[in-house]
Amino acid sequence: MTLALVTMSHSPLLEYVNPPADVKAGVDAAFDAVRAFVTDFDPDLVINIGPDHYNGFFYDIMPPFCIGYDAVGVGDFGTQAGPLNVATDTARALTEFLMQEGIDMTVSLRMEVDHGAVQPMEIIYGDFTAKPVVPIFINSVAPPFTPLKRIRELGEAIGRFASTELPDQKVLLIGSGGLSHEPPVPQIATATPEVRASLLGGGRHLTPEARDARQQRVISAAKDFAAGINVVKPLAPEWDQELMRILASGDLSPIDAWTPDEMSEIAGNSSHEVRTWIAAYAALGAAGPYTVQYSFYKPIPEYIAGFGVTAATLD
Repeated sequence: MTLALVTMSHSPLLEYVNPPADVKAGVDAAFDAVRAFVTDFDPDLVINIGPDHYNGFFYDIMPPFCIGYDAVGVGDFGTQAGPLNVATDTARALTEFLMQEGIDMTVSLRMEVDHGAVQPMEIIYGDFTAKPVVPIFINSVAPPFTPLKRIRELGEAIGRFASTELPDQKVLLIGSGGLSHEPPVPQIATATPEVRASLLGGGRHLTPEARDARQQRVISAAKDFAAGINVVKPLAPEWDQELMRILASGDLSPIDAWTPDEMSEIAGNSSHEVRTWIAAYAALGAAGPYTVQYSFYKPIPEYIAGFGVTAATLD
C-alpha cells in the first residue's frame, strides 16, 4: 500500500468571475502543481471525500457521512454530469470495515454528487471517470454537525482500511472544500417556507432554468462580495492558516476542541467543509508519518473563499 493526499478548496465560481491576474495565476500554478504530483504518483484508486450543497443530500434525510456504491454527477456550474467510475466492491468493503471499526456509515446505491466532489477530479484529470473512485460524502452545510473528533476518527479508520485491505494498490486521498467562507447557501433556521421546501428535497433534480437562476444568485453574490457589498462574513486567513499548520503537523488532536458554533462564527457557515480535509489528513496519518510536499494559500474574495491547495506523501 502506498498512500498520498491532495486537498483543495473548490469554488463553483472558477469559470464565472475574474480575480486579479496575479491571483488567478497563483491558483492556476497550484492546480498545475497538484496535477504534476498526482501524475507522478499515478494512483490505482481515488478515495474522494467531498461535501454537497443541497444538490444530492437534503434535510429529508441528512446523514453525517455516506459512502456511494454508485454515483452520478448532477452537472452544476458546468461540471461533468453522469456516472462516475465507482469502485463498487471497494466501497462495499470499506463500509463493512468502517462498521466493524465502530463507525456507523450510511450508504447510497446512487449517490448524487455536485461540484464539491466533481471539480477536484476535473482539475486533476480533466475527466471524473479517469480513475476508479470511492466517493465519500461528509455533511458540511446542514446543521447539526457531528463533532470534529468523529470526523478525525472516520478518517483514521479509512487510513487503516487502505493500509491493511489494499496492500497492493496506490491510493490517492482527495479532500475537497473550504476553507473560511460563507457563500449564499441557505440556512434551515432562517429559511422561508419556499426555501425550506427546497432544503427538504424540493431542490432535487432542478430544471435547467431553476438551476441557472440558483447559480446566477451565487455569481452575483460573489461579485458583490469582491466589491465589498453585502459582506455576510469576512474571510478568516489566520484561522485558515492555523488549520493548515495543524494538519501539516501530523497531530490533529487540537482540532477536536473546535466546535461547530465557533467555526461558523469565526470562519463562516461553510467553513465546515474543512471536515473533508481533516478526514483526508487523518486517513494519511493513520498509515504513517507524512510530509506536506506542496502548500498554497490565498484569501480570494472573488471566489468567496480562503483558497488552499496541499499535497502530501507518507515519509
